Amino acid sequence: MTEPIEVWAEPTPNPNAMKFTLNRTVAEGRSQTYTSPEAAQASPLAKALFEVGGVRGLFFLGNFITVTRQPGTDWAQIAPQVEERIRGHFGGGQ
Repeated sequence: MTEPIEVWAEPTPNPNAMKFTLNRTVAEGRSQTYTSPEAAQASPLAKALFEVGGVRGLFFLGNFITVTRQPGTDWAQIAPQVEERIRGHFGGGQ
C-alpha cells in the first residue's frame, strides 16, 4: 500500500516562485525545466500544472517542484490548484 501523497508549499527568496515539496520523487537524476506549455507536452504533470492560470515556469528536481508565477498573480489562487494537480497526478486526490 502506498502512503498518501503529502505536499508542502514553501516560499522562496524569489517572491514569484514557490517550492512544493512532496513525499514522492518528481524527477530522477537531472533536473527538468519547463518554460512554456509547449515545452511541457512530454510531461503529463508539467502539462497539468501549466493549465493553472498564472503559472509561468516549472522546475522539477528530486522530490520538489518550483513553480514560477506571472508577476502580479496571487499565490492564494495558484497554490491550491497546483497542489490539487500534483495530488491528482500521483493518485492522491485527498
